[in-house]
Amino acid sequence: MAEGGVVSPGANEDYPARLTVFVFFACLVAATGGLIFGYDIGISGGVTSMDSFLSKFFPTVYQKEKEEYSSNQYCKFDSQLLTTFTSSLYLAALVASFFASTVTRVLGRKWSMFGGGITFLTGSALNAFADDVAMLIAGRILLGIGVGFANQSVPVYLSEMAPAKHRGTLNIGFQLMITLGILAANLINYATSKMNGAIGWRVSLGLAAVPAAIITVGSFFLPDTPNSLIERGYDAKARFMLNRVRGTEAINEEFADIKAASEEAKLVRHPWRNIFERRYRPQLIMSVFIPLFQQLTGINVIMFYSPVLFKTIGFEDDASLMSALITGLVNVFATFVSIFTVDRVGRRSLFLEGGIQMLLCQVAVGTLIGIKFGTSGEGLLSRGYAALVVVFICIYVAGFAWSWGPLGWLVPSEIFPLEIRSAGQSINVSVNMLFTFIIAQAFLALLCRLKFILFYVFGGWVLLMTVFIALFLPETKGVPIEEMLLVWKAHWFWSRFLTN
Repeated sequence: MAEGGVVSPGANEDYPARLTVFVFFACLVAATGGLIFGYDIGISGGVTSMDSFLSKFFPTVYQKEKEEYSSNQYCKFDSQLLTTFTSSLYLAALVASFFASTVTRVLGRKWSMFGGGITFLTGSALNAFADDVAMLIAGRILLGIGVGFANQSVPVYLSEMAPAKHRGTLNIGFQLMITLGILAANLINYATSKMNGAIGWRVSLGLAAVPAAIITVGSFFLPDTPNSLIERGYDAKARFMLNRVRGTEAINEEFADIKAASEEAKLVRHPWRNIFERRYRPQLIMSVFIPLFQQLTGINVIMFYSPVLFKTIGFEDDASLMSALITGLVNVFATFVSIFTVDRVGRRSLFLEGGIQMLLCQVAVGTLIGIKFGTSGEGLLSRGYAALVVVFICIYVAGFAWSWGPLGWLVPSEIFPLEIRSAGQSINVSVNMLFTFIIAQAFLALLCRLKFILFYVFGGWVLLMTVFIALFLPETKGVPIEEMLLVWKAHWFWSRFLTN
């Protein structure tokens, strides 16, 4: 059954199921929760590169950028207050994810999404009409609460609704929506940068209300998952829903397994305490290290600060926004590679290939920037040289988009047993948000101090995390979510934690 730490597809018999139109559209609507996360990732970098925004809220940064004789390209945007504008959202999301765990468990996954949408909607309005930095950051905190609730509930919802053999494809819909949100934000930033006066950045920030409205309205009409209904004591509704989402009458075996998992879950009164028990050690380790490594790839350096980054390495204003737009397009199209392959080639293969690809690109980008700017940061990139940098960044983004991007959300959402699933997903989200916050807050300062070496640092992390996956992640492709325990029992390392 197990070979090299991987359970073969035949090791577990799938429950009878087909991909129904009902399930497809329910997962599509739920996945739109990723739009709010993606829109924010994309919009913040573009807004912070707009002169009207910088001059109003961060005049010191604006003056430094405009100094004719400021030759150090690495340090133009180094401002802790400016990075606080970006990173405050993720600190708020970290805290919110713990509260979202309780809401998701007690009220259901859909209401956690609904609450996230409403809060994000309020934050977008506050940001659009902001008059000072305090109001701006208050809006960002509300956006962060919305992101925390959505990111906690959406991946779990998708994994529970999807048939096992289609779980990867449907769950990656969340990452696809994140990439579409980033692309939409890049397009909007490019358009609003052409507007005169202070209206451009207000339009960019205010249009966050659109994805917020989509998930708010959509989640209101979503059905609950069978797992959530059983967990909350609605067995009859759960049986009806399971029959509908699987498209078959032969649901007795799956229903019995979910029911048994629910009964076991009811015996766990303190999921936050129990999750640290030895028998849950494999899942706990993965829920910490996968989101940690996902952020240490350096992807959010590109997505948060792509216009600022391209501007910093010598691009003009329009060129920097256009380059960010190009990376956004690559991000979307590459995600489709993962959608069409994740349930065929498996999670491990995509993780490993993507890691190697990202490592090579980080080394290439660091080397190209280092050759041109050295440690002094002096100089500008020629058009051809800058295009070469963009090419390697795009190859890097593509590698992330079909590996660590979607799989960083998929794998943690599918590996936890029901009794600790909400707590496990909260750990996943909180670790992700914590390191997103740290990197967002530290990047511009690190770029100023480490210069091109920073890209080698991220490359080192990519190498480490690729080795981690090769050694410790079993294949979860095609395994029913309630039978995931078999995967860990068959693994060469994790099996020792599951023996009596």
